[in-house]
Amino acid sequence: MANAVEKSCTMLVYNDKQASATEIKEALEGNDAAAKQAAMKKAVSLLLAGEQLPQLFITIVRYVLPSEDHTVQKLLLLYLEAIEKTDATGKLLPEMILICQNLRNNLQHPNEYIRGVTLRFLCRIKEEEILEPLIPSILSNLEHRHSYVRRNAVLAINSIYKLPKGELLLADAPETIDRLLRQEQDLSTRRNCLAMLTNNAVDRAIRYLLDSVDQLATWGDLLQLSALDLIRKACRTNPGEKGKFIKTILLLLQSPSPAVMYECAVTLTSLSSAPSAVRAAANCFCSLLSTHSDNNVKLIVLDRLQELKEKHREVMTDMVMDTLRALASPSLDIRKKTLDISLELITSRNIDEVVSVLKKEVVKTQNKEYDKAGDYRQMLVQAIHSCAVKFPEVAGNVVHVLMDFLGDANTASALDVIFFVREIMETNMKLRPSVLERLHTIFYQIRSSRVVSCALWIMGEYCATTVEILAALSTLKEALGTVPFLTDATEGEEVAAASSNAAAIPPVTGSKRPAVLADGTYATQSAVAEVSSAGGATASGSAAGPNLRSLLLGGDFFLGGVIAGTLVKLLLRLSGLKDVPASQLNTLYAEAMQYVVAALRLGESAGSTPTPLDADSRDRMLLCLRVLAGQDTWSNAVWLEDCRRAFSLLTTEKQKEANARNARDEARAAVQPDDLIDFQVLKNRKGLSQLEVEDEVTSDLARATGYAEAAAAASSRLNRVLQLTGLSDPVYAEAVVTVHQYDIVLDVTVTNRTNETMQALCLELATMGDLKLVERPQNYTLAPGDTKLIRANIKVSSTETGVIFGNIVYEGTGYSERSVVVLNDIHIDIMDYISPAYCADVQFRNMWAEFEWENKVAIATTFTDVAAFLQHIISTTNMKCLTPPSALEGECGYLAANLYAKSVFGEDALVNVSVEKTQPAVAVPGAVAGQDGGRLAGYIRIRSKTQGIALSLGDKITLMQKAPLTTAAA
Repeated sequence: MANAVEKSCTMLVYNDKQASATEIKEALEGNDAAAKQAAMKKAVSLLLAGEQLPQLFITIVRYVLPSEDHTVQKLLLLYLEAIEKTDATGKLLPEMILICQNLRNNLQHPNEYIRGVTLRFLCRIKEEEILEPLIPSILSNLEHRHSYVRRNAVLAINSIYKLPKGELLLADAPETIDRLLRQEQDLSTRRNCLAMLTNNAVDRAIRYLLDSVDQLATWGDLLQLSALDLIRKACRTNPGEKGKFIKTILLLLQSPSPAVMYECAVTLTSLSSAPSAVRAAANCFCSLLSTHSDNNVKLIVLDRLQELKEKHREVMTDMVMDTLRALASPSLDIRKKTLDISLELITSRNIDEVVSVLKKEVVKTQNKEYDKAGDYRQMLVQAIHSCAVKFPEVAGNVVHVLMDFLGDANTASALDVIFFVREIMETNMKLRPSVLERLHTIFYQIRSSRVVSCALWIMGEYCATTVEILAALSTLKEALGTVPFLTDATEGEEVAAASSNAAAIPPVTGSKRPAVLADGTYATQSAVAEVSSAGGATASGSAAGPNLRSLLLGGDFFLGGVIAGTLVKLLLRLSGLKDVPASQLNTLYAEAMQYVVAALRLGESAGSTPTPLDADSRDRMLLCLRVLAGQDTWSNAVWLEDCRRAFSLLTTEKQKEANARNARDEARAAVQPDDLIDFQVLKNRKGLSQLEVEDEVTSDLARATGYAEAAAAASSRLNRVLQLTGLSDPVYAEAVVTVHQYDIVLDVTVTNRTNETMQALCLELATMGDLKLVERPQNYTLAPGDTKLIRANIKVSSTETGVIFGNIVYEGTGYSERSVVVLNDIHIDIMDYISPAYCADVQFRNMWAEFEWENKVAIATTFTDVAAFLQHIISTTNMKCLTPPSALEGECGYLAANLYAKSVFGEDALVNVSVEKTQPAVAVPGAVAGQDGGRLAGYIRIRSKTQGIALSLGDKITLMQKAPLTTAAA
């Protein structure tokens, strides 16, 4: 067993029905071809399952070798592929001589199929003793009349030539294949010939490629792809000569085959950073994007465009309109990725064209037959919003079109529109009059409570002139209808009869789920359907009536508070203008108070609405009533100035944060003072084309600025080295852990520290969690003091903390027992999978409400400062704080913040930190409340769509809550 090495397997066959050797032998000895086929299949399956069937060999030689059935001959070759051909010492078994004679006969068989399958079989034979007598027959098949035989003969020569003694067996193979390539007409045979020369004689393959450049366009797609493989290998071997191959790749870009076009573009971007080459590749990708019908291909092409955008943003800005053609696809994933790429390429030169395309797409979504129109419209509105934030001058072109969708049944889409309008009103003063006029026109169409609340806030804050205020008051009056909102059932028999004949209304279901507020704290909300009920008092109105009235009758008293606040702002501002007579102003005040009182009466009437009037809304409406009555004049500044100022600060802060993110994304590496500056116009051209000159210049610049990146990569690699064994162990092992998106690569360095040779050394690994080993371990032999690098690939399926543990097993020369060295465990940290990300507050709240898994972690830390504790959590969890810094300022002893991160698998991680500083247990004389001496208390809540990320992140936070002594003391 010391020399036992895992053998390579060239085929896998599933077999759930085992058969005995006797049954197989009896079937093979018969004359029935079908029975022989079934018996051979069973024999091959048993061999692949590890069974040894030496008693069948002579039977197969006697009864199967002479068979003329093609299927039996094919199965015979599979059997010969699976059996042991050598003994324990590695020498060829004597009975294999019989096999050699049969193979020679097959290679000279009159049937081309027998010749072809035999040649394919020889591609998987590694024993030189079997292959050597067959060489003349293999070479003679290169001149066979049938292309099937010739192409398989080339494959056989290629595999034999790669063997350790292949050059001795086929000394002039490259010359022979070169001659065949130049005279061959069959496409597959030429492809195999070029692949053989690429692997074994690159110079000959390059010479043939350069001699055939004029005919390159007429080659088939198989041969063109093989030529691209040759170009990639040649450029890796000799990067200085890649300039002459770039022109060849540009010729191949004109191929009608999508596969060739894609491979050409990928090869071109990997070989050259010249603007002309990148532009040609981007044009190719955009062409595939608009012509190919497969959504998977489009997603792959969009990934390539994303990579080009990150490396060559200047070139890609000219391709943004071509990229937007992918919006014609019905797939939302493709549309979203297209918009994400395009929005990052917007400049002042192309902003008008981009917005024009987005505007047309928004208009298309009005078609009722449009698939997933609501979701697509929401994506478009968000895209236009981001465009308007970067370039406010384009807002006027789209804001009126978008406002047509304020009454959309898709509340999320309508909310995005109204938020966009609110931000435009703050940042673009010129558009305020026209937007307000449009808002008054379509206000009656809005049926969503959240959308209409935001629209009311806009009217209350930005109606500045007398005409605008009076128009807003008129709009509110129409939307509220007549007062009172309810009539007593005892006022007349007619009303009672109308109440009794009212249509039955289904009961209202309310959701008591806790909602997260803007500061991260929780509050209980009641989600109530917009219906009205008939009871002791009859509501004078229905859902088909004015929108504000219908919402109030449905029990939305939070909206009643918003209406009251809007009336207060409008009338206080109108009083300050002094353009209205006192009698008219008093009338307007009286009407406003009448509406507020009617809303209060509606809420206080038992059974009049599905939900009762809550205390917060009641207090807000009473406060507004006192302000309208002139009793609370001290709060006028809050109504007229502070609300607008708070929103203005929030908008400015978001804009600064967005600009900072863009600056970080567009930051470039600085060039060192002593780096070479290469002027393109002074470059020695030496007969080079413009593209070759550009490529040389960009290559020089890449070399000039690439040393720092290489040093940083090397240092980061050293930081990931983990020691697996002790220095006193006979085997020293250390590993470098590299985490990619969907797999983990372990580069384990193993050193033999003894004076004996270690045989059958094997690295055995096992995993815990959602980790899966990809490869079976192999055995190695280590000489004394020798070092071996072993690479292990582990697949990752989800964002969870995992553990890799294992042993190193080996055999010494002086004893037969196997020795085992236990390795240290490798903990795969969740921090390797998640990265800070940004999302809007509305998106954060929506995900918080949707996600099912929550992990609640109690705060138990040695920190005494809430701000320092928050920074510690942010740094240790690798998350982004969404709460603005201005909201975290001050020394109130309480803090609430929202954190967000995204995993490499696309999973979202949401964290809410709510922490307060408690009073010390023992009061210190002279100490001020809330200062030193108290401890931090509170909870950290983690929510995600999957259980793994919530639990793993909670475990990480629990471990990292304890602060270092120096930090805690500070």
